[in-house]
Amino acid sequence: MQSKRLLSLDILRGITVAGMILVNNGYGESFEMLRHSKWNGMTPCDLVFPFFLFIMGISCYLSLVKSEFKPTAPVIRRIVKRTVLLFAIGLFINWFDHAVEGDILCFGHLRLWAVMQRIALCYGIVSLFALFCNHKYTIPTVIILLAIYSAILIFGNGYAEDADVNIIAQADLSLFGHEHVYHKSPVDPEGLLGTVSSVAHVMLGFYCGMLIRKEKNVNEKVIAVFVVGTVLVVGGYLLSYGLPLNKRIWSPSYVMMTCGLASLLQAFLMYVIDIKEKKSWTKFFHVFGVNALALYVSSELLAILLSNIGVSEIVYNGIHTIIAPLKWASLAYAIYFVMLNFTIGYVLYRKKIYIKL
Repeated sequence: MQSKRLLSLDILRGITVAGMILVNNGYGESFEMLRHSKWNGMTPCDLVFPFFLFIMGISCYLSLVKSEFKPTAPVIRRIVKRTVLLFAIGLFINWFDHAVEGDILCFGHLRLWAVMQRIALCYGIVSLFALFCNHKYTIPTVIILLAIYSAILIFGNGYAEDADVNIIAQADLSLFGHEHVYHKSPVDPEGLLGTVSSVAHVMLGFYCGMLIRKEKNVNEKVIAVFVVGTVLVVGGYLLSYGLPLNKRIWSPSYVMMTCGLASLLQAFLMYVIDIKEKKSWTKFFHVFGVNALALYVSSELLAILLSNIGVSEIVYNGIHTIIAPLKWASLAYAIYFVMLNFTIGYVLYRKKIYIKL
């Protein structure tokens, strides 16, 4: 297996980003499995974002190993610059959502948190850990972070579906104010306290990246990642009896379960692609994988724009005239939107343009 570029990782990233675009862009009434769980529990839709964070952890290791994890000024500047850029892009997406409706000066009620902001914080923290801390403390650090977050949830009513008593909601409301947080669930699903367990999430990916790099034989790489995945899935399942799976609060059991499933899928893809060399089916996902963040951002901006100028409604109504059941029409629209973004990605892919955010 080449160390320069792990094709199976690109494919997993591509599957994940295509999945993120699919579940985020159903129009109207969607299938339950394509919706996020309302509170406790987990649907297939709840796998896409955690898979991306897990992959980012692997990529952090494989990227920083090139500089031998030396905390040089250029490396630190690059990490800080990328962290700020990712966070700023997240804010821009939230601003753009208001701006296309004419609310350009929306800063008094602009949501501060979202997917890109969480990606930014996790990337920055884990990258600095990678530079300044001994990597043998990766798993102990994960355990400590999840233990701390578990205590926060237990003693702070973290599972309460009531923002008035839930510590996660109260922390965001106290620090940032009501106007700057998410209002469609009891807590902001990308709020500040949830970053604690999200960092642990990315560090589990970082640990798998370490295993992938460490093991010399491809079969050993697959076995190592598979074992980690199995342990995490079993551990997450057992922990869910005390701390239920919950995407909204990014519960410790959710971290373990989703990282475990991502590890198992990564191991499977490494076996199929890197050992068996069955690659003929991968091109579609490779297009998404090599420009993952860029296509995610473009999909968010495009969805906002098309919705506000009425194109989304026109396309959906056209689909609905052909496909009568509402849920199937919604799925067809989501697939159309994935293909629209694939077209953008394919142009970049053909021109060998890889946008690094």
